[in-house]
Amino acid sequence: MQNGDVVKTQLKNGVRIISEKISGVRSVSTGIWVGAGSRHEPEGKEGISHFIEHLMFKGTKKRSASDIAEALDSVGGQLNAFTTKEFTCYYTKTLDEHFALGLDVLSDMFFNATFTEKAIDKERGVIEEEIKMYEDTPDDLIHDFFVQTVWPDHPLGKPILGTIESLENIQRDDLINYLHETYLSQRLVIAMAGNLEHQEVQNKVAEIFAEMKPGEAKLEFFAPQNTETVTSNLSRKTGQVQICLGTGGLSQKDERIYTLYILNNVLGGGLSSRLVQSIREERGLAYSVFSYHSTFCDTGLFTFYAGTSPTKYDEVIRLLLKEVQDIVTNGITDKELKRAKEQIKGNLFLGLENVSSRMTRLGRNELCLNRIIPLSEFVEHISAVTLEDVQVLARDLFEDNHYTLSTIGPLEKPLDLQSFLP
Repeated sequence: MQNGDVVKTQLKNGVRIISEKISGVRSVSTGIWVGAGSRHEPEGKEGISHFIEHLMFKGTKKRSASDIAEALDSVGGQLNAFTTKEFTCYYTKTLDEHFALGLDVLSDMFFNATFTEKAIDKERGVIEEEIKMYEDTPDDLIHDFFVQTVWPDHPLGKPILGTIESLENIQRDDLINYLHETYLSQRLVIAMAGNLEHQEVQNKVAEIFAEMKPGEAKLEFFAPQNTETVTSNLSRKTGQVQICLGTGGLSQKDERIYTLYILNNVLGGGLSSRLVQSIREERGLAYSVFSYHSTFCDTGLFTFYAGTSPTKYDEVIRLLLKEVQDIVTNGITDKELKRAKEQIKGNLFLGLENVSSRMTRLGRNELCLNRIIPLSEFVEHISAVTLEDVQVLARDLFEDNHYTLSTIGPLEKPLDLQSFLP
């Protein structure tokens, strides 16, 4: 299948290969995307997806950990990986002439990682330190704490890194079994973008991945139930109160997602947004304040964040809710709508000047939507959003006041959210 400069091939075993030719660059970014993330993990083994991601770099049958690191460094390339709640990605970025080397290192890690007991024990310690570092950064921690409050009994509410306790429960057999259950050919997307020739690179990738045997997909996952009004507080002796206030959002597959992009941009998506202007610029109550939407394949969250003084948090929360209520009641202005559309389109195209961003877009789209959304289609949907669309969506999301409020800071107990609501 070909869509402009994007070509997709699906092998008999289900592996999907997608490439996008970008003229005028000298680089190629290649990613191995696996439809396995923290939401797929068994109870008590939280963090196993991220654990495996780390261990892939710790040696194969033919390369030591240092060999893997040096292979791409020696040609000025990049090798990295990341784990999310829904997938894991291993990727390289190299000059086009070193594409084959990048692919060789990635596929060697993917098929031949050894997972030695020594590497497992050492990396367990590394991740435990990563968890401690994260927990010592309240302006990062608040976002995970918020999601855990929203979905306390669902895998989406669990931290991607896991916990120190869950890491201690993960042994080598658990890692191997999880690999066999999730790293299946039908859950695999190989995405490439840059200065490449479609047929040549797709043939090369197919040679490597065609022999993968389809496994039996045993893991099932379900969408979480949206919570009613809930509050939580993590008491810390910090100089600020970290605040996350949010409600249910939209899934990536929801046709209203383009309207949500506009709504988020107007509320807290940039320096000209309502929240930044009201809370930071006009009143000086916070340095960092913004809104964001977390979209998953079957659900989503819309969240407001601010970090402020312990004596000002109540005013900040009231201002957050005031701006939301104004859009629910009065909608947004034509000027705001036009500005948001141009910002979103500008950010999209500027971001896609990077081959790694292009590769990431291919992988994410294919894993979640099973299709690549053409840029022209995205722009068309954004351009079609109306003032009424934005107000209707704001009412759908916010009118019932089903908020969750989480805070980290020098507070003794969770706040009474009802006292802030109109």
